[in-house]
Amino acid sequence: MNISELSENQLSKRLNDDGLILQAGPFVTRLNSSIPCLVKGIHGLYGNYPLVDDDLFVDFHVRVNPPAGIRRWFRPQARFRFDNYKPFTPLPMDQAVPIFEWGLNWCISNYAHQYLIVHSAVVERNGVSIIFPAPPGSGKSTLCAALVSKGWRLLSDEMALIDRADQQLVPVPRPVSLKNQSIDLIRDYAPDMYLGSSTKGTTKGTIANMAVPQSSIQRQLEKVKPCFIVFPKYTAGAEPVLQQMSAPLAGIKLIENCFNYHVLGEEGFNMITGLVDSCECLEFSYSQLDDALQIFNELSEQ
Repeated sequence: MNISELSENQLSKRLNDDGLILQAGPFVTRLNSSIPCLVKGIHGLYGNYPLVDDDLFVDFHVRVNPPAGIRRWFRPQARFRFDNYKPFTPLPMDQAVPIFEWGLNWCISNYAHQYLIVHSAVVERNGVSIIFPAPPGSGKSTLCAALVSKGWRLLSDEMALIDRADQQLVPVPRPVSLKNQSIDLIRDYAPDMYLGSSTKGTTKGTIANMAVPQSSIQRQLEKVKPCFIVFPKYTAGAEPVLQQMSAPLAGIKLIENCFNYHVLGEEGFNMITGLVDSCECLEFSYSQLDDALQIFNELSEQ
């Protein structure tokens, strides 16, 4: 049974009572919330996820609720809690979906040190994986959403998890976060994909999330070998250019995008160097999603 088979009222009751258990890859989260827009967001964005048994070990106990006091009613807010710890300033209540997604990213990047964690999108097709490490504004999420909408498997929009035990990529498929102009771009490019409602006025501008395809969720425990590391850059009007990058430069740029390099120390350095030595490292500039799709489809068929 999937979450979408619950009515919104049934889902709201679960979230208000014992909480809803969500599994994304190796991570299990118990979410409690009384905020209606988050109930609606979870119903749409996580509808393809299976309902998980209550006896499963939970990694993250999370609550997204209004803070105590007047802000329950006057300019109402949403507060993210992790095991009763409050890592963020409360946000306006209509930003409950973004604060949940950002909060869960924070939980993983701060506590999942059994992995090397790189700020990156990760996709796979025909057993060929591509890591797209990039800072905000590079277009990685838009590129990721476009590829996933055309049949690529989503491992993550936000982070590459490399298992310290076997150097494999670990999927953690969750909704793809799109910002500002990318929202309408993907709505037009992939009309069959479900996009949640847009949230305006966040620190990142207008935010909307694209739901994960059922096929990616069904394979969310299936690891894959790293194959390509591609540093994308959207440039308006640019012709598509895919070119080699040296392994040392790629390693430096990976370190710049790594969440827990400082935690892993020497092991983190060795993992980065091993990753760039075993993968083909590339730079990619583009302006048209169809050009990108053609190029990466060809890579996956070599």
